[in-house]
Amino acid sequence: MTTTPKVAVVTGASSGIGKACALALAREGWSVVLAARRVDRLEETARQAGSAPTLLVETDVTKPEDIANLFAKTKERFGRLDLLFNNAGMGGPRALLEEMSVDQWKTVVDTNLTGVFLCTQEAFKIMKDQDPRGGRIINNGSISAHAPRPNSIAYTATKHAVTGITKASALDGRKYDIAVGQIDIGNAVTELAVPGRESLQPYGGMMQEAQMDVEDVAKALLYMSSLSLDSNVQFMTVMATKMPFIGRG
Repeated sequence: MTTTPKVAVVTGASSGIGKACALALAREGWSVVLAARRVDRLEETARQAGSAPTLLVETDVTKPEDIANLFAKTKERFGRLDLLFNNAGMGGPRALLEEMSVDQWKTVVDTNLTGVFLCTQEAFKIMKDQDPRGGRIINNGSISAHAPRPNSIAYTATKHAVTGITKASALDGRKYDIAVGQIDIGNAVTELAVPGRESLQPYGGMMQEAQMDVEDVAKALLYMSSLSLDSNVQFMTVMATKMPFIGRG
């Protein structure tokens, strides 16, 4: 008997955490919809996925029409959706709170918060009506959802808000057999967090912090996505063991 592969949408799949998780899902037999702004980078992700079924959709999560198109093409190609990884996001400007412009603030909010809401909304529309019903949504929340870095008000505020989206959508998804959880990630090595980089500390100085392999994030996501819909990891923190997150600054 042939088993139909489960279908996942991964936003921000062109690099970093999104790419690592998309490739891990592909290796596990998932059909993966790769969404990001840069098609050339998505093509490289698809190439590395080998023979796994993939669909590339150019998507800017700040544009509602792009998000609607992403999920319409997913349904058209695969007929269903089993997993959404809301990963696309931006760090935001490292600006003094009193000097951040309204446009800078809105750009981070549109990317990290409104984009997550709109993707979640579109996923709900598919998951609630498909057969078998339901699915899973995993949000990339960041450990900034618990504790901020200096000069990061826009990023920190949006990641706290993503936690609110996770909780509210987990509750609202119950009646549709939709499980929603969040993975908070600390110091994974990616193109944006290169090995050996220094980070601003609360006391005002810079320090090289411990980092972890991004593949460990992918392993965490695979575990969460492997559960039956009767179970849910509501929140998981995956961080470099020796980073200074746990403790007083």
